Amino acid sequence: MDAHVEDGRIVVGGDARQRFHDARGYGTPLDGNRIALAWVEAAHLLLREDIASVDGVGFETFLERGAGGVDGGDRAALCFLVYLDLRERGFYCSPAREPWVDGVDWSGAESVDFLVYPRGKGPGDGAVAYEVRVVGERESIPAAELGTGTLAIVDEESEVTYFETGRPDWDGQTTFEVTTAVDATLLSDRALCWEPPEGLHERAFYGQPLGSRDEGVDAIQLSLVETAQLVAAGALSVEGGYDAVVERGRAVEGERFDRRLQVYAALRERGVVPKTGFKFGADFRTYAAVESIDDLGHSERLVRVLPEGFGFAPRDVALDVRLAHGVRKQLVVAWPEDGGLEWVAIERLTP
Repeated sequence: MDAHVEDGRIVVGGDARQRFHDARGYGTPLDGNRIALAWVEAAHLLLREDIASVDGVGFETFLERGAGGVDGGDRAALCFLVYLDLRERGFYCSPAREPWVDGVDWSGAESVDFLVYPRGKGPGDGAVAYEVRVVGERESIPAAELGTGTLAIVDEESEVTYFETGRPDWDGQTTFEVTTAVDATLLSDRALCWEPPEGLHERAFYGQPLGSRDEGVDAIQLSLVETAQLVAAGALSVEGGYDAVVERGRAVEGERFDRRLQVYAALRERGVVPKTGFKFGADFRTYAAVESIDDLGHSERLVRVLPEGFGFAPRDVALDVRLAHGVRKQLVVAWPEDGGLEWVAIERLTP
């Protein structure tokens, strides 16, 4: 069976609708039993020798032309490798554009390349398992475009690694009741609270003890983001007030301090306890609930705070997710946008 180009579409006739579309999820129906194929679909059918040629051109030439951007576009080779991988995993998938997506419930995001259907399902069933965006390992991934869908990253050896991205739910259960402000002292890059409020460290997990109570020391040492948030909440008082803490934070780490403070305060408002993520190469590690530091479980997430407009290198995504997974945590990235915050969770996925 041969295909041909007609009005800019790759068309297959004969019994193509029953043989390719109805039975195996390829193409989109035309009149009669004809179907229109996307470039990657035609390439895959040529590879399988289900069709012999497209206007007399076989698989090798068809792929070479497409990979050069002549037929399939400048991302054709990457898209074909992902399509091939998904088909070999047993999925039906189609291009995320009209008319392939007619009647399909999906996000409609422009960055999506393929819709992947649940095993045993196809385009006509309406359900979507994954919305896949194809990325080469040398491309940049704008953080603002993450949050709905799956990244399929193709490395230089043509292997495909998948990452699921989504919006995390923050269901924190840790609160700290402010009664009155107590004094604290600013040091070079942290603060000391000599007589901390009851439960500040033991139940709300702020700071770290300066020494042992057995030694007669009750003081708590606090990071600058902890200090700023507590001063803003009315739990601490420092000379110069909130502005003095923020000024000190900016002097220590520049504008990054403002981003980290915004994220820290937002997590505390949600009842989540953020602590330093330095050991894990992140800004924070988080605990959804802290009843007592004497019975403290593992943190659940690592949070990396990004500047607005940040673009990921794919290998950095792989590195951060691998590290988080290795310590049994989920990676979350956060950045300021339009006066608020955006949050995206990223995890390794095996379709």
